Amino acid sequence: MADAKESEIFVRYAGNPVLTVTSWPYTVNAVFNPAVTRYEGETLLLVRVDDQTGLSHLCVARSADGLTNWIVEPDRRLLPDLDDPAEIYGIEDPRITLCGDEYMIAYTGYSRNGPLVCLAATRDFRTFERCGVVMPPEDKDAALFPCQFDGRWALIHRPVSTTPTVSAHIWLSWSPDLRHWGDHTVLLEAREGAWWDAHKIGLNAPPLASPHGWLILYHGVRVTAAGSHCSTRHSRTG
Repeated sequence: MADAKESEIFVRYAGNPVLTVTSWPYTVNAVFNPAVTRYEGETLLLVRVDDQTGLSHLCVARSADGLTNWIVEPDRRLLPDLDDPAEIYGIEDPRITLCGDEYMIAYTGYSRNGPLVCLAATRDFRTFERCGVVMPPEDKDAALFPCQFDGRWALIHRPVSTTPTVSAHIWLSWSPDLRHWGDHTVLLEAREGAWWDAHKIGLNAPPLASPHGWLILYHGVRVTAAGSHCSTRHSRTG
C-alpha cells in the first residue's frame, strides 16, 4: 500500500484558521464556507457570516498573500433581503465565478420551503445585482462554469428529493441567459452502500479548467449513528 502522504493533493496551512470570529469588527457567531477569487491582485473571500440573529450574510475579507494579514470590510457585504421569501432565513455558501468582466456569485437562499439557488453579479464587490432564484428548493451547492458552451451557460448544482430514500446527485443545467434553465441532467451520481460519498454528494469549489479537462471537487455526506460526516474528493470531466 502506498504511503498515505504520497497520495495527498493538498497540505493544510500550518497557520489555520486564517479567519475567526475575532477577526470581525462586529459581533458574530461564526465565519465559515467562503467563496474565493482573485481581485485587484489580492485573494478575496466572500465569507458566510452567521450573525447574532441566527441568520447568515456574506462579507468580504481580503489578503495580499491569501494566508495572512486579512482585512475584513464590513461595508462590502451582501445582506439577505428579508422581504424576499427566497431569503427570509438568510443567505449562505457562495461560490464565485468570473464570467467575462463580471463576477457571478451562486449562493444559497434559505426560504420557508428550504434552500434554493440564487445568482448575483458584481464588478467591485461593493454593489451587487441580484439575478433572482434560478433553482427552486430543495437545491444548493451551485456554481457556474466560467465560459459558455455553444452559446449557453452551465450550472452545477445539487437538488435533493423530498423522498428520504432517494440519493442526492450532482446535476448540470443549461441556460442561454442565466435566467431560464433547462436540459437538466445528472453529472455525477452518489454511490450506494457504505462509501464516503454514498447517497448524498455536492460541489465544493467552482469547476477549474486543466490540461486534462474540467476539475471538479465534491464532498460526500455519510450518515452514521453519530451523525453526518462530510469528506471531499475530486473528479474530472472532459
